[in-house]
Amino acid sequence: MAIDVLGLAYRVSIVPADTLDEGDTLREQNPLGKLPCLLLADGTAIYDSRVIIEFLQELTGSNRLVPARGLERYQVLTRAVLADGITDAGLLMVYEGRFRQPGTFSERWLSHQRGKIGRALAIFESAPPPSDNTDIVSIGLTCALGYLDWRKPIEWRDRHPRLVAWLAAFSAHEPAVGRTSVPTA
Repeated sequence: MAIDVLGLAYRVSIVPADTLDEGDTLREQNPLGKLPCLLLADGTAIYDSRVIIEFLQELTGSNRLVPARGLERYQVLTRAVLADGITDAGLLMVYEGRFRQPGTFSERWLSHQRGKIGRALAIFESAPPPSDNTDIVSIGLTCALGYLDWRKPIEWRDRHPRLVAWLAAFSAHEPAVGRTSVPTA
């Protein structure tokens, strides 16, 4: 979404990767085998969403997604980490089901991840980002809520009506949301 918002879509090719395939070149580009990974023309790999966004901002000479300095920068980065934490915890819940045999799931682990998601969603429910501003927080929160809707590690919509309304308003405001969403079956 950041690539789209910063007007760089014409300079980037999206290449699918399989994080579970030991032969996928992703592991050569990012030894952690994690997405996203931005591969530059000279072969340099830049990974992790936050680092990629910082790089793209510098490339475009913009402060659109993250303020350049001051307390506001660190407040924005902190809220972005909170949004990313929702996705991380949801992913860990999905992996618990994907990588463990049925009957061996750790309910304690799942409860721990649900707690992270619940607390983070409560903070955003009480103070959602402005729906008419696209920054690293709104991008991260949109991706987190989209992941929860897609993989369904928890049901969040009934408990967080302000976030449901925020997501609808932000999606209407920012065309990149529709251009970068997971296709529905």
